[in-house]
Amino acid sequence: MRRVFSQCLKELNQFRRDRLTVALAFVLPLAVLLIYGFAIRLEAKNIPLAVQDFDNSFLSRTYVERLFATNQFVPTPLAGSAPTIALDRGEAKATVVIPPDFERRLKSGESVTVQALIDGTDVNNARVIQNSLRATTQFFIRSSGLVPEQAGSPIQPRVRLWFNPGRREALYIVPGIFGVILWVFPSMLASIALVREKEQGTIVQVYASDLSAVEWLLGKELAYLIVGLGEALVVMVVATLLFGLRFRGDPTTLLVGTFIYLSAAVAFGLLVGARAGNQTGAVQGTAIAGFLTALLLSGFIYRLENIPFPLSLLSNVIPARYFIEVTRDAFVRGTGWVGVWYAPLAIALIGGFFFRTATRVLHRMQFKD
Repeated sequence: MRRVFSQCLKELNQFRRDRLTVALAFVLPLAVLLIYGFAIRLEAKNIPLAVQDFDNSFLSRTYVERLFATNQFVPTPLAGSAPTIALDRGEAKATVVIPPDFERRLKSGESVTVQALIDGTDVNNARVIQNSLRATTQFFIRSSGLVPEQAGSPIQPRVRLWFNPGRREALYIVPGIFGVILWVFPSMLASIALVREKEQGTIVQVYASDLSAVEWLLGKELAYLIVGLGEALVVMVVATLLFGLRFRGDPTTLLVGTFIYLSAAVAFGLLVGARAGNQTGAVQGTAIAGFLTALLLSGFIYRLENIPFPLSLLSNVIPARYFIEVTRDAFVRGTGWVGVWYAPLAIALIGGFFFRTATRVLHRMQFKD
């Protein structure tokens, strides 16, 4: 163990002297946190909506005001007499056409048909607009008193949002960012450090010494695990201050899960570094195999159930998937070990596989002659 700690101290000293590596370790993760935390928004807002009101009555104007009172739509000119011109030009995402007898038919108890033309280029956005227009129309009918309460459905649901009643998107996005940042940057630093030994030729000294591949890798693993813990502390503290995150329930799941997750991330970086021939290859390997999978196949943005087969099978061996479940539970749900007990175990198994594979690769390199 003394040789492992000596290797760890050597790596930390080299890391401290390289300002570019220090910036890569702490400045870039904060930049990614700020960009993703403030830029990614899953709830559609400020949707340009054009309205063609042929009735121009009190009720029709009230209905239009109700549409824009949701703070989801912003008014957009029609840009012509036809309701589709603004859609064709891309100036509006939807157009609502109110018929000329809107108020008269409502007051007489007759049904009224209001036309809604929606740009279906973005399917998800179109579905959001459609649901919002329907919900706003139903609320307008109820609040105007034109339809009595007893005329509605006999079942009246009372919906309450659990865990996140304020619908704060930061509570969903930011804990997911932790899974991406703490996988990409520790693994990238570890892979670059290992490949640098190859490029500078210092790895030959390791081959000539009695230091085993396991001891050498454990020294690097421990060093960049310490760096990764520093990254995790800085990123989570900044996220807590900027986005108002708070622990929910037992914090030990996050503490244990973060330690295991960072160990797996460094082991993955060592595996990539053992295979790569230069620093460019190491960066590309961690970026493609690490960043893209953590971003797209972990449930960070897209639901895992929406991933098509056979990529859905690949998501089962992505450690970021399990760590994101831990972080979202720690900062949103707060169920503790009962809800996420399997996640640290899965991460540990995958990380152990990465480290074992890297050890075998370097063992063959060390004794191939």
